[in-house]
Amino acid sequence: MALEVRGISYMADEVSAEIARSDLDVILRRLHCTAVILIGMDIGKLIAAARYALQIGLDVWIEPHPVNVLHKTMLRNLEQTAIAVEELRQEFPDRVHLIVGCEFSVHLNAGLPGGMEGIRMMMIRWRHYFRRRINRKVNKLLAKAVDVARAHFGGPVTYAAAAWEEVDWSLFDYAGINLYRTKGNSPYLTERLRGHVRSAGKPLVITEFGCGAHIGGAQRGPGSFRIVHWLGRHPRLKKGTVRSERVQAAYLCDLIDLWDRNGVHGCFVYTFALREYPHLADPRRDLDMASFGIVKVDPDNPDEWQEKLAFHEVARLYGRMKLNRPRAPHLRRSGEWVR
Repeated sequence: MALEVRGISYMADEVSAEIARSDLDVILRRLHCTAVILIGMDIGKLIAAARYALQIGLDVWIEPHPVNVLHKTMLRNLEQTAIAVEELRQEFPDRVHLIVGCEFSVHLNAGLPGGMEGIRMMMIRWRHYFRRRINRKVNKLLAKAVDVARAHFGGPVTYAAAAWEEVDWSLFDYAGINLYRTKGNSPYLTERLRGHVRSAGKPLVITEFGCGAHIGGAQRGPGSFRIVHWLGRHPRLKKGTVRSERVQAAYLCDLIDLWDRNGVHGCFVYTFALREYPHLADPRRDLDMASFGIVKVDPDNPDEWQEKLAFHEVARLYGRMKLNRPRAPHLRRSGEWVR
């Protein structure tokens, strides 16, 4: 049976309402998505994008994404978001979901040491030393977040957990996990996935997965962005980095197939576009190699983008699942900038 929810995430804060509408049309009609995760902190933009997505036929999962803020600030923003999302849910019953947050151990100082997100990200490699602390602090914060969300929102609630966070899913309607394949976890990823499906006690949704468009990206997975040196006048890539859209496309196809074969309820590719990682002709400065986006962004106008091979491969797989028919031939790449 095909994945019931086939989606992608979209950064709603980064664009105007007009551009969001145009991109959401593409997500529905060309990528064949059934749902979209809308990420951001601007409640007005989130709701406007969500309303349009619902009007054209996409289900929406709304994810406020605070970083490096006090927990009370996060809870206050979540309350305001939940109130706004509830109004939307009443207008579009059974099609609106709320994600209370994402990877609290990294983004909100819930378990990993370090006062800023960048420091905590560097500490991930030593996360096993902080396992008990992470699980205690994450679940304590999640209990508060769920109370706030359910006080104001009557629809399904979930959380986008880091793979190392052991969440009490009894509080939620779905189990949500950001699950990436890396060189280190590749041999046992299928076994781990099946364990999540068995133990969640709820439908499992993969809320993030993806990699960069370069040789080695499939081994780095979520660490694909680490090929960029940010210090200096201009960001530049590590010496020897080679662009490969095929690596990114194959990675996404492999994992969509893995989710589909192992009882996953739904998945969301990460992500449609990362506009701060534009594509440049100079391979030393082509930040798109590090981007998880399935489109490459014009450096002179971030509202314009061009399909990558991953775009067409995701569209092919999602389209085949939608039609429930044998494999279709690969789609032709247009090579044209889109706005």
